[in-house]
Amino acid sequence: MAEKITIAPAKGNWVVRAAGAVLGESRRALTLSEGDHPDVIYFPREDISMALFDRSETTSHCPLKGEARHYNLAAKSGTVTDAAWSYEDPKPEVAEIKGYLAFYGDKVAVEQV
Repeated sequence: MAEKITIAPAKGNWVVRAAGAVLGESRRALTLSEGDHPDVIYFPREDISMALFDRSETTSHCPLKGEARHYNLAAKSGTVTDAAWSYEDPKPEVAEIKGYLAFYGDKVAVEQV
């Protein structure tokens, strides 16, 4: 397990795409770094087309961040199960990610543009 998490503004403009559509774009994204894990880009919900996402039944737990809720993406080609996650009530040490979504890279594309 990683001992430290760092959160910083993600430099530049970031976009998330799936099924041929842009789901969101942000200059206010955050980069979360956690030990040896690849960095994760978190997008403010206000910059994502949340109408395309439904809360799934899936949850997960991180001892450093807290409980995560997962979201399904309703795409024209069908539902992408658990395409995103969010820490809706994160631990105080990572409070900056409250109200943000992160995405599974094998289900959607997250790119700096």
